[in-house]
Amino acid sequence: MYRLRAFSRPLQRIILAIFLTLTICLILPGVTWATGLGVESGYLSSCPASDNCVVSQNADAKHAIEPIIYHVDRDQAKETLLKVLTVVPRTEVIEQTDNYIHALSKSRIFKFVDDVEFYLPGDESVIHIRSASRVGESDLGVNRRRMEQIRLALLDLNI
Repeated sequence: MYRLRAFSRPLQRIILAIFLTLTICLILPGVTWATGLGVESGYLSSCPASDNCVVSQNADAKHAIEPIIYHVDRDQAKETLLKVLTVVPRTEVIEQTDNYIHALSKSRIFKFVDDVEFYLPGDESVIHIRSASRVGESDLGVNRRRMEQIRLALLDLNI
């Protein structure tokens, strides 16, 4: 029979760390950690180098997406956007201010989390957008398609 005493102290610590990590991942699967969110100095965060992010402000060609233009007042545009987000599959708004919305979208099977952000500056009739996966290198275009579907829904609602 294997006993933990048979292992050296450093190896015991490594085994314990792995065990605790796996336990936390199994017990708290919905907990995710994200950084670089929100609006700073009037801009959404830029995308990381990976292919799983799009943003409408200060983006390189790989990550660039057009902002959503609206022709109603800002409060009505925000209210309409919030209504659209209620019907986007597996998406939940978790934070909102007068000019910012942060939602989480989860993938169907593996429940990977994407951060979906909207910024409505007071001096323009646009909604700046950002959608980024928290893990991985590629999302096979999921973030871009999601944002374009939201854009089309808002267009259909004549904002």
